[in-house]
Amino acid sequence: MSKASASTKEKDQEEAYSNFKKLVNMSASQLEKWLKTEESKNTGWDSGDGEAIGHKMGKHIVDILGKKKTDLTDDDYTHMHKVYSYISRHKAQKPSGDVSKTKWNYSLKNWGYDYSKS
Repeated sequence: MSKASASTKEKDQEEAYSNFKKLVNMSASQLEKWLKTEESKNTGWDSGDGEAIGHKMGKHIVDILGKKKTDLTDDDYTHMHKVYSYISRHKAQKPSGDVSKTKWNYSLKNWGYDYSKS
């Protein structure tokens, strides 16, 4: 890999890390506890094996949150970018009224964002 492409990759990873840290506002233990709830398990699109895509992503986010920055893989950075993109898009689609017990809120929580903390 050339120096220029290595530098671009590092910048992209730093941006993904920074954006991820800005939006994921649940700790690994909070997210792990949430993922055990029925609301979490019953929210989102099935990934094809009976588990929702967001629920699977939540597990990956717990894994990422448990790592030191120096231990993050290219795959982790790719997932961080997906998490940031999803949370950003989903927040923009906020329904009106009390969202505390909505699939919209539960889905965001599966992706590591607790709207009640904002």
